[in-house]
Amino acid sequence: MTVIDSIILGIVEGLTEYLPVSSTGHLIVTEYLLGLDNPANKAALDAFSVCIQGGAILAVLLLYFGRVKGMLEGFAGKNPAGLRLGCNLLLAFVPAVGIGLAFDDEIKEYLFGVWPVVWAWVVGGLVILLYVRWRNSTGQGNAGKGLDEMSYGQALLVGFMQCIAMWPGTSRSLMTMLGGMVAGLSVAAAVEFSFLLGLVTLGAATAYDAMKHGALMVETFGLWPLAMGSLMAFVSAMIAVKWMVGYLQKHSLSIFGWYRIAAGCVLAALVFTGMGQSHDAGDKTPGKVPAGKAAPVAPQAPASPLTVNAVPAPVPAMVPSPAPVAP
Repeated sequence: MTVIDSIILGIVEGLTEYLPVSSTGHLIVTEYLLGLDNPANKAALDAFSVCIQGGAILAVLLLYFGRVKGMLEGFAGKNPAGLRLGCNLLLAFVPAVGIGLAFDDEIKEYLFGVWPVVWAWVVGGLVILLYVRWRNSTGQGNAGKGLDEMSYGQALLVGFMQCIAMWPGTSRSLMTMLGGMVAGLSVAAAVEFSFLLGLVTLGAATAYDAMKHGALMVETFGLWPLAMGSLMAFVSAMIAVKWMVGYLQKHSLSIFGWYRIAAGCVLAALVFTGMGQSHDAGDKTPGKVPAGKAAPVAPQAPASPLTVNAVPAPVPAMVPSPAPVAP
């Protein structure tokens, strides 16, 4: 991985982490197109993709510092509303802990590929369009309960919706936003709760992967790419979050639905036409796209007849050599 690669991955992470388009899906595709999807470095690359989330987490922490401060005061017994919000976030986080710890390795092994992302992008886009259409038909629009009115049951529903996003390409932001709106929150409250829940969920995932594969990641890629990727994720996440909050005050989620469908179709076309070949022909991991041709085999120089397989020539006195056979 070059520094340029890490900068590109950081920008992709920051721009897509909090938008309902799936940062994991975009990172998988970006790594695929950059030629970084080498199974030999899979564990280190997966850890890198998770750890640069730290920059995106810091961006939301600064943007919503007032909410975070209120929750800390709540846990200290000084802010009842902050305490309720903090408890709701922890409750919504619980389902992801259980399912994530139980199936983390299997998810990364079998679902971290291009085709699972294609399907998730397209299906997720259709879900957005259908939900927006249904919500508008009921006359709800962007209306709903505020964040301070959120119940524990609503928080738990959002938590279970978040677990669906463990399928790469689905989008944690999408599922938590939809979960909040389905639970009765306003669009603004659902978006804010999704961002705040990301602090807990993404923070835990980053810490877990750093402890599990951090040493391998640093040994494989070095600290400089990690630092640059995290920095770019921070800057781009600040821009993306501010833009999205302003955009959803006047518009629906429909644009993200159309984007997901278009991106999924384009990616599928690239793979079908061979423009996005897998960079490891021998990788048979389910979900990976086969390259369609065997990996080249390096030519070998002909071996000396005296040293074939490094076996010494037979001793004539003990084992007579057979007479040559005429062709």
